[in-house]
Amino acid sequence: MKALITILIIVGVAFGGYKIWEYWDNVEHDRELKQNAPATQISPSSLPGLPQKLEQGLTEAEKGGPKALKAWLDKVKPTGMVKDPRLAWIELDYVLMITKDDPVEAKRIFRDVQQRIPGDSPVAQRVKALEKNYE
Repeated sequence: MKALITILIIVGVAFGGYKIWEYWDNVEHDRELKQNAPATQISPSSLPGLPQKLEQGLTEAEKGGPKALKAWLDKVKPTGMVKDPRLAWIELDYVLMITKDDPVEAKRIFRDVQQRIPGDSPVAQRVKALEKNYE
């Protein structure tokens, strides 16, 4: 009888150890999936902060290059009509356009956007991806 109880205890401990190991393996697997998950693609036009009536002007400015986009930003930004997160996205587009020609200005604008954007913003992922280039 004593041997049977000992065997049952050993089997119970082994089974409990296996279940703990199985749980730990699942937690590790989930953690790896989260870390290796591909970045979600964000459509800039789906971001809030840009009134529909300004959409056409932005498209034309982007086609016109960095000077046209800078002029559009200088004209529209002080009015307060364009807000984050869309404003941040547009400014990051501008940063990418001017990086070769004016890296100092690109870094300054990037830092402004980086400081302004909260960590839970849809643009935060893009800021994080560009961070190494503008330190």
